[in-house]
Amino acid sequence: MSPAPVKQPPAAERVYIHVKQGVLERRYEGGTLLTEGELADAAGVSRTPVREALLRLEAEGLIRLYPKKGALVLPVSAQEIADVVETRLLVEEHAVRKAVPAPPGLIERLEALLARQKEQAAAGDLAAVSVTDRCFHAEIVRSGGNEILSRLYDQLRDRQLRMGVAVMHSHPDRIAKTLSEHQEILDALRSGDPEAAAGVVNRHVGWFSHLARGEVR
Repeated sequence: MSPAPVKQPPAAERVYIHVKQGVLERRYEGGTLLTEGELADAAGVSRTPVREALLRLEAEGLIRLYPKKGALVLPVSAQEIADVVETRLLVEEHAVRKAVPAPPGLIERLEALLARQKEQAAAGDLAAVSVTDRCFHAEIVRSGGNEILSRLYDQLRDRQLRMGVAVMHSHPDRIAKTLSEHQEILDALRSGDPEAAAGVVNRHVGWFSHLARGEVR
């Protein structure tokens, strides 16, 4: 008996995933104009589901639609970086303090994520490094057990991923610094020092605000 065929997601969902991953991983750079025809050919679908997918992406703030021209991939703005950083600091400094004393399970998960991130960095897979970076911080936020705060933080996910990949491409020296600061956060949690942990988070996340103000070269 032959195995049942794997059911593909609906056409609009396939286009949505294709374009979103392209934007988040910077295969489609900010300022790129995407046409319905090109996307339909790339995803192997008609133009109708392409329009549906693009409307979803416009609602998420990743693209802007121009009738009869296509979809413009919106660049990451300085204001967007500043807004994300401000929200991250509010959530993450609170969460890392609350994570002390850190349960052994949290320490183990953070150790595993940091080890994975080091492997990805060594392999030069910047998109994967950015995903794992986001998972490392989300693990600390989730450890507090506040579902509302966790959902709020999850809403930043796509913006964080996109910003992270962009920064790693433009500031490759930042990768080693990120790994070092993640180790510092882990060490502070392991030693049970909430203020030291919050201080590293403030320095680690706050660096992006300097970038937004043009203070990082």
